[in-house]
Amino acid sequence: MNHIYECSILIVDDNRDLLSMLSQILEREGFRSPRTAGSCREARLALKEAVPDFIILDVMLPDGDGFSLFQEIRRTADIPILFLSARDEDNDRLLGLGLGADDYLTKPFLPKELILRISAILRRTYLSGRNRPEPDPVLVLDGRTVRFDSGIVSSPEGETALTAKEFLILKKLYENRGKIVTFDALCDAVWGDGYYTYENTLMVHVRRLREKIEEEPSRPRHLLTARGIGYRLL
Repeated sequence: MNHIYECSILIVDDNRDLLSMLSQILEREGFRSPRTAGSCREARLALKEAVPDFIILDVMLPDGDGFSLFQEIRRTADIPILFLSARDEDNDRLLGLGLGADDYLTKPFLPKELILRISAILRRTYLSGRNRPEPDPVLVLDGRTVRFDSGIVSSPEGETALTAKEFLILKKLYENRGKIVTFDALCDAVWGDGYYTYENTLMVHVRRLREKIEEEPSRPRHLLTARGIGYRLL
């Protein structure tokens, strides 16, 4: 595994609207389409089909409780698990963390906070120590630093995360630094074969990428447009 966006995620919650919302949040951020389960029974079936890399687990389920299911899962697989619960009592939080959960987040929650917590757990679990692949290069652009291993851009203003598509665009440009990369080549790197008509969508992602890596996005010095052809990274 070279990037956290490759991780498979299982969401266990009896609220179907919440399952849909969480799936959309994760997919919009660039993660693979998560699997969902609405009960302990459905979760067990999903785990038999394929063991995920990460689980988001509700505490209150119609046929059991998340704490018991957590213990059941951990007896056979050391999967990172985040409890997502409407129960904000200190005892519940301490119980969940005491059982060995990787995090405990209460509803309602900020989508960005959820993504940051998930990303931190996945990087810690799969991209650290002996599990870490050969370190990816670091891109330094004036006062901004892009770490390809984590998809994080550091600047004097703080840190911000690249989306999956921004990451793929920048990685392709970095691999061909100084050369023009055509619109078609970039679309192929991001969306795959047959998506050569995504030029307008590509422009939107490039604009957002510039906001993260350029000091003056409206007057870029590094991510330049080759008019009518593509983009080039200097």
